[in-house]
Amino acid sequence: MYHLTYGIFYLLSLLPLRVLYLMSDGLSLFAFHILRYRRRVVLDNLRMAFPEKSEKERRRIAARFYRNFTDMVMDGIKVLTLSDAELSRRFIIQPELQEAFDRCIRSGQSYQIHAMHNFGWEIVNLGVSRALDIPFLGVYMPIKNSVFERLFRKVRVRYGTVLLPATDFKNRFHEVQQRYAGRNYLLALVADQSPGRPEDAWWLNFFGVPTGFIHGPAKAAHDRRLGVIFGYFYAVERGRYTFDIEIVTEDASGTTEEELTLAYARYIEKHVRMDPANYLWSHRRWKHPYRPEYASRVLEPLNGVS
Repeated sequence: MYHLTYGIFYLLSLLPLRVLYLMSDGLSLFAFHILRYRRRVVLDNLRMAFPEKSEKERRRIAARFYRNFTDMVMDGIKVLTLSDAELSRRFIIQPELQEAFDRCIRSGQSYQIHAMHNFGWEIVNLGVSRALDIPFLGVYMPIKNSVFERLFRKVRVRYGTVLLPATDFKNRFHEVQQRYAGRNYLLALVADQSPGRPEDAWWLNFFGVPTGFIHGPAKAAHDRRLGVIFGYFYAVERGRYTFDIEIVTEDASGTTEEELTLAYARYIEKHVRMDPANYLWSHRRWKHPYRPEYASRVLEPLNGVS
């Protein structure tokens, strides 16, 4: 089954990008209007985040979201046969980004990138791992379908990205630390998903709604004395992506988990408000409501909570 699936996707990847994006246009309309793939989740999330917008405005954002989502599918197919030259055209390394990468490499310090669920991650992963001369580690959620898991792992490690499954992160990270002992690294993760254990989350206002944020990334950065980078990737035009980063601290032991988590939440909200359709609204960001027993984990006065 893997070889058959790989063969089909490989042939599709040979199509010109403009043809794949025409297919994306049709697929996005089908997903939104006919299949209604997670449409209720998307629209409910947008109502929570943007109560000040009209229903028409939120549906317009949702339509652009689905187009971005299906573009991501086509990008995932295209990377199977993407040449180095094509990748250079499709991932734009701005001078500020290259300077920051060079700074990380020269410093000898390891850094942790707190990214977010934006579109273009397949291209950005390849572009970043190709640009780095130090190990690039990426934490990801394995795909439940074993065929697609094997297929996308093959694509994502093309330039040396070391994939660490979130489901077995501690064991795999320990193995990687032993393999790269004495070397600095760049670890990328997305930490804006809904927490698995809301009682252990940090609680704060996100888009004005009491929201739990997972505590592990900030804790790990603090305990390991890592530098912390916030990152946002986006399309400068259809099919061409770039990555903006902000170096928050060179050594997270000098700040607290709480401060890092609050700063990260503010960073996410700022960038999502700039381009709402570039955020993965199909995952349930407000899956867990706040409960009084979480009071010790509250970072700021929560809206609507006495």
